[in-house]
Amino acid sequence: MTYFVVAYPELQESDFDWIQSYRSQHDRQFSLVKPHFTLVFSIQELDKESFLAEVKQKVADVKAFDFELNVATINQDNSGKYYHEFLVPDVGYSNIVKLHDKLYSGLLAPYLRFDVDFIPHISIGDSEDAQTSKQRVDDLNSQDVSIHGRIGSLDVLAFTNGAVSTIEKIQLRD
Repeated sequence: MTYFVVAYPELQESDFDWIQSYRSQHDRQFSLVKPHFTLVFSIQELDKESFLAEVKQKVADVKAFDFELNVATINQDNSGKYYHEFLVPDVGYSNIVKLHDKLYSGLLAPYLRFDVDFIPHISIGDSEDAQTSKQRVDDLNSQDVSIHGRIGSLDVLAFTNGAVSTIEKIQLRD
């Protein structure tokens, strides 16, 4: 079993629907998982209880925070096959980076990947063609997208047999 930690953002319904509509057209993982910020990436080597206890301990004093998505960017994945389109926050960027770094201290430290830059984002699309992704990102940025939201909880997820499920939702402090 593979474990992850994500933040499903609290969004206005119209913003959530817009993201999902866009993803349904452009994101291969649309049906796998809802819009999210990934904070801890795939870890298989730990048992569920250890992983969950570590995440709970690390976020016990973390406060909920707001974010604002204002720009779309493109990023080539580490396989070199796909170009991913991201919505990236202006407001809340540093909060997400600090939360990511906090989670990757202690027990999870050996699993931090240094071969891929951590960019806080919500994935909205992908393509095998760089120019297709670039055009879509440019189109979004010309529309001045501005989506406000809040991160008030984290979900510890398991990925098994091609499906994602929530093991536990952890509320952040108000």
